[in-house]
Amino acid sequence: MPVGSDTQLQGLIDLANRGDARAKDLLLEHACDRLLKLTRKMFRDYPGLRRHEATDDVFTNALMRLSRALEAVQLESVRHFFNLAGLQIRRELLDLKKKYFGPQGHARNHHTDHQPSDEKGGVLHGRAAEPEDLEMWVEFHDAVGKLPEELQEVFSLIYYDGLTQEEAAQLLGVSLSTVKRRWQEARIRLHDALRDSTE
Repeated sequence: MPVGSDTQLQGLIDLANRGDARAKDLLLEHACDRLLKLTRKMFRDYPGLRRHEATDDVFTNALMRLSRALEAVQLESVRHFFNLAGLQIRRELLDLKKKYFGPQGHARNHHTDHQPSDEKGGVLHGRAAEPEDLEMWVEFHDAVGKLPEELQEVFSLIYYDGLTQEEAAQLLGVSLSTVKRRWQEARIRLHDALRDSTE
């Protein structure tokens, strides 16, 4: 989701707020690639989950969530759109926790020795790689929702929406060093939260 097209996105948001269905479709298309990449990334390392759930089904459900949200919410800005998209992605992934690790979850005891690929050092590079099993993945998404607002927003823009740190700084109207600091602090807190959940 490149933020270089800020002006174009704001134009689509303005049209969508006036009820233009085509503008809403284009906003959804803008979110599609990131939604699909995230769901595939989460699923590819866990064949046990793929036995129960199709990656594209989770992607479709997340996209439907975003579509419903766009119908119900008056978008205020490009920033609001990115935050809304990231929230819908996280909510869909968190539903995996309820479905597979709740009291009746049929993947509750699923374990795998297959380690997730560590692209660019993993999301928690410098502190830990990404979660090592499926249950930790869903705990990870839960922990993101518990971060302080300013840390959660930076983490969501970079991780869920796929912005670079420079793009996130531009969108938020803060310095690059501020984004770098918040990104690092968010990753440290997530690492600590995941570590605590396994002790």
